[in-house]
Amino acid sequence: MRKLFLILACVFGVLGIVFTILPMDTLAFLPIGLALIFGLLTLKKSEDNQKKFPKILLVIGALCSVVVLGKTLLIEDQVATDTQFEQQKIETKQEAQKELEELEGLE
Repeated sequence: MRKLFLILACVFGVLGIVFTILPMDTLAFLPIGLALIFGLLTLKKSEDNQKKFPKILLVIGALCSVVVLGKTLLIEDQVATDTQFEQQKIETKQEAQKELEELEGLE
């Protein structure tokens, strides 16, 4: 049972690291939380001489959660206005209006 918990903790730990690096925002807490849970279960099932690796997994999970929390709270998303697109949109609207006026004038 310890090996299963250890494997699951490793898999979810790696997923947690990947989700932390990618811009997944708070979605990264899911694999990190599972890695922490399985890491704690592994630590509980381990004997005294086998507790080093589960402790490392727990530290990695805690660091990932701190990084995700920091990215969520400290980094603000900025939306830049695309003035060129806005200008094209206005020009397209004016051209469409002229075409409609021309079609109405033909009738």
